[in-house]
Amino acid sequence: MIPYIKIREAKNYDVKLLSNIIRASNNDVAQKFNLTIENCPTHPSNCSVDWIEKDFARGVQYYIFEYSGIAKGCIALEYANADVCYMERLSILHEYRRHGFGEKLVEHTIDTARALGAKEISIGTIAEYTQLTEWYQKIGFIKGEIKEFEHLPFRVLLMTYELK
Repeated sequence: MIPYIKIREAKNYDVKLLSNIIRASNNDVAQKFNLTIENCPTHPSNCSVDWIEKDFARGVQYYIFEYSGIAKGCIALEYANADVCYMERLSILHEYRRHGFGEKLVEHTIDTARALGAKEISIGTIAEYTQLTEWYQKIGFIKGEIKEFEHLPFRVLLMTYELK
């Protein structure tokens, strides 16, 4: 059987699935940067059903990547204002990385933001996570300013993708 891929909009019944994918997909980053629930409770490796429910209530759209009918990743898009969308929580389960699936989710999000009429997509990443920064740059994201937030034990690199 030939595997097939599908990206679908997540529904309310997907909240547990989404939180499980996000948590599992971000554990390696938490380990790499020594992030714990104590020093960084808002890191995706600590994602809960409650987070996803609150996102849905705010209008955040989640998309699920399915491989042969089984969910293997997700991404979120928040319509911040008429010009800007925030892309969040890109998560691909470890064994499905390096196959272009993350890029497919990002492309889907770019197309969705463009259809909403946004002019750019904004993301925030761990500034010291150079491998991820370089990956986003290959897709077309541009590095912006680095910010420090009191509640985070790392600096945040803001990146943008201009929608043409």
